[in-house]
Amino acid sequence: MFSMTFEKPRLMIAALRGGSGKTVVSLGLAAAWRLYKGLRVVPFKKGPDYIDAAWLSAAARHACYNLDPFLMKPDEMLCSFLRRANKGDGAVIEGNRGLYDGVDVQGSYSTAELSKLLRTPVIIVLDATKVTRTAAALVLGCQHLDPEVGIAGVILNQVAGRRHERVLRGAIERYCRIPVLGVVPKESTNFFPERHLGLVPPQEAGDISGAVEFAAGRMKECIDLDALWDIASTAEPLGWPTRMADLQAGAGMRGPVSIGVIRDSAFQFYYPENIEALEERGAAIVEVNSLADRPLPDVDALYIGGGFPETHLERLSLNETFRKSLKDRIEIGLPVYAECGGLMYLCRGILQGGNSFPMTGVFPFDVVLGSRPQGHGYTVMECVRGNPFLGVGQSCKGHEFHYSRIIGPARDFPFVFRLEKGHGIVAGWDGMCYKNVLASYSHIHAVGHDCWAEGLVRAALCFRQAKAHGSIDNEWTHEVCRESVVS
Repeated sequence: MFSMTFEKPRLMIAALRGGSGKTVVSLGLAAAWRLYKGLRVVPFKKGPDYIDAAWLSAAARHACYNLDPFLMKPDEMLCSFLRRANKGDGAVIEGNRGLYDGVDVQGSYSTAELSKLLRTPVIIVLDATKVTRTAAALVLGCQHLDPEVGIAGVILNQVAGRRHERVLRGAIERYCRIPVLGVVPKESTNFFPERHLGLVPPQEAGDISGAVEFAAGRMKECIDLDALWDIASTAEPLGWPTRMADLQAGAGMRGPVSIGVIRDSAFQFYYPENIEALEERGAAIVEVNSLADRPLPDVDALYIGGGFPETHLERLSLNETFRKSLKDRIEIGLPVYAECGGLMYLCRGILQGGNSFPMTGVFPFDVVLGSRPQGHGYTVMECVRGNPFLGVGQSCKGHEFHYSRIIGPARDFPFVFRLEKGHGIVAGWDGMCYKNVLASYSHIHAVGHDCWAEGLVRAALCFRQAKAHGSIDNEWTHEVCRESVVS
């Protein structure tokens, strides 16, 4: 049972802009509190980001959860935070972009608004490159823009030396009346390499533990761990939402079913909340490796998330046994839900460097990789055509970030989703369906979208029952599952 209030320490790590170092500080802090203070820290990432969340998870040795005010309603987000943060000694929440950056001039859905919802003290990570006293003006501006945001201290990053530190610290503490809690010098070694989506995912990094230990050691040397924990402990109590029971009521058992999740270095973008939502509805998760498994294990449904298939093209194409077994299962009705990289994998092939690498061929289209994002940002979708998972008329919010595009489909293709916001496969449309397969560029988060987990488990149960009754053959299509989808 939960107590009436939540009173555990929590801290929001924010910045004035993206690329200021808040991810390294956040994961270093989580790791340092764990390694040097013996604390169980539950990490959170504001926004839909997968990669920063994966690093935070590696640092805390605990799943990192996402909090997104655009994708989730306040009560849903608060409920998710309280349920998960309650399992640790405290929480670290990494913001995204600048503290007040949102989707409009009011800063809607910003890190600042989230800090107010969670009543969490804010620490600003300030990139001090080529700035001294002006840093105080920047922090002072943040304090005055919204006095309800609890800015409690500053961590200076990229500091050039003692003189630089002295002027920065003196100006901020004099004019802003808040402490400088850490000074991180410029680094000559980069333990966290980047590419177009930000940090390279830990699944592809050469030395995860070495990078995490480096960040933890740096934070121990450079910031005041005890003072930060003391500030985190000043967070105001939070009441549990009155709708708590209602928000969790959808997690009733439907199974048992087995749902495969392709999780390897090519496909790695999964919100842990999505996996938990499936498990809460009776699904047993079977981890699948598209690079090594031969053939696809026997499962009742398959979930293929995003990732970087483009960096694994040769290995994916060489595993012909797996690709063929997946396509064969799809032909007899296996429910498959795929996002972004999963969509790419289900196409005929991926073109790169003048070469074509065969994929599964479920959709008769090729994928080409661009040098610029083809779709980037939030999506708002309306389901306009029948499919195995979502009812016609349902609305969903998601997120897309892809450099690839699908060659072939035109606007008159029978897409499943009409986009009110976002790009999709072609401008304004997303989601391709074949038999029991639904694939799109949009990523959906289970918090705020109960229909997603319900739909996938329902389709898996339907397929499992068909197998048990011996009613599966090459004529068995998606119609059986579609009949069970409630609009």
